[in-house]
Amino acid sequence: MSRRISSVAVLGVLLMLTAACTNKKAVNPLANVGSKQPDKVLFDKAMDAMKHNRFDVARMTLQTLINTYPDSEFIARAKLAVGDSWYAEGGTASLAQAEQEYRDFETFFPNMPEAAEAQLKIANIQYQQMEKSDRDYTHAKRAEDEYRNLIMQYPDNPKLVKEGKERLLEVQEVLADREFGIGKFYFYRQSYAASIARLKTLVEKYPLYSGADEALYLLGQDYEGQIAQMRARPTCIKTSPQRGCVPEQVKANMLEEFTKEAAGAYSEIITRYPVMDRGDDAKKRLAALHQPIPRPTKAAVAQNQAEEESRRESSPLDLALSLVKKGPNVDLAAHAGEPTLVDPTPVAANQDAGATALRAMGLTSGEHGLTVETVKGGIPLANEPAPRSDAPPPPNADPFARPNPSNAPDPNELKPSAEATVLKPSGPPDPNELTPAAGVQSAVVNTQAASPPVQVNEIQQAQAASSSATVAGANSNLATDQEVSSSKKKKKKGLKKIIPF
Repeated sequence: MSRRISSVAVLGVLLMLTAACTNKKAVNPLANVGSKQPDKVLFDKAMDAMKHNRFDVARMTLQTLINTYPDSEFIARAKLAVGDSWYAEGGTASLAQAEQEYRDFETFFPNMPEAAEAQLKIANIQYQQMEKSDRDYTHAKRAEDEYRNLIMQYPDNPKLVKEGKERLLEVQEVLADREFGIGKFYFYRQSYAASIARLKTLVEKYPLYSGADEALYLLGQDYEGQIAQMRARPTCIKTSPQRGCVPEQVKANMLEEFTKEAAGAYSEIITRYPVMDRGDDAKKRLAALHQPIPRPTKAAVAQNQAEEESRRESSPLDLALSLVKKGPNVDLAAHAGEPTLVDPTPVAANQDAGATALRAMGLTSGEHGLTVETVKGGIPLANEPAPRSDAPPPPNADPFARPNPSNAPDPNELKPSAEATVLKPSGPPDPNELTPAAGVQSAVVNTQAASPPVQVNEIQQAQAASSSATVAGANSNLATDQEVSSSKKKKKKGLKKIIPF
């Protein structure tokens, strides 16, 4: 009897569960209300097909929903799901179709929260197709542009913006490594002007590059190569000028300009990247160039240390796989700091070299052209005759000036009379007039000629004290060599770029 009762109870529970399952309403993920509408049924069917990787069935179902129910509340989600189906399917053609669907979604629904998600997926499509830094960089450049659009167009979505910034730093690591490779290529072929243009653009555009210290060191080496080339060129001699010679003063100015540029590159390694490997080498090169060696600030040391610690360390397996996979290895990308959102003006090779040459020759590049500093009354050229006193005036001379070639006094010129030259009192001197003695008179003259004594008051003392306090505060903000060395990493993460100098 008890067995019959238990079996009947079990059967009743099963019937209740079956009824509950058949009467359960579908949940609308957008409105959060129960719904049995046909558009919701189609949407759920498409989502189930995507879950089982039947992407063509999912797209047909979603297209039916869009065409049959144009006023449905699921239209926006259905259009985004069509792009998701192409995105999940993968492949070059499918990813291109997914990008087009996401762009259409942004066009028709720009104010929906999912628009930022669509923009992120557009950037991720380009990110997935990136190649190594020495290969085609089309997808990397497009990924940089799309991540920048995400950050600037949707700043009110902090979660997606944070993800976009992290990916953008990885993309910029690849692009910076490409610029560094090109600059190194020109350096080895002694095309120093082209190498300088690439490396200058690199350090200005991508300051968080893992090889920024290497790029600056190579930039200094470029300028030192130009110094060697300039010293090897012959100096012009007036008696027997040589072909390709340089005037002595211009040559000296060029050497000074190149030395300043090289010292600036080496100094930036010490002040901006003190924790990285090239700091000691930069100090040696500054000492060889007889240039002052700067000291980094404690803030710069802390900033660079945070950047270096944010880089991921590649495992041996990752390094081995990076040799065979198509995509780049982005483990060395920094994850601390802000990426560059606006490109600076690129440096052209001829522009940089021309500006240096102009400065060396005493020329300056003005706003509307070149301006030349001229010295009036200069020495005539060697092949030019000395100017004669009876020569006609130059074309720019004052037309109203009266010629006086012989420098003789003009008879018509009015001159004061001799009596009016020095005014003397008439009559005998006044006996009551006080006249200083000879010794006193000389003392008075000497006193008037001497400079007045410096008066030190409370305000000047306060200014001197504040200036000394400012210098002391600035020195306290500078980091010591021990602090810099203790902040350096014991082991370089990832593969170290080696430049045989």
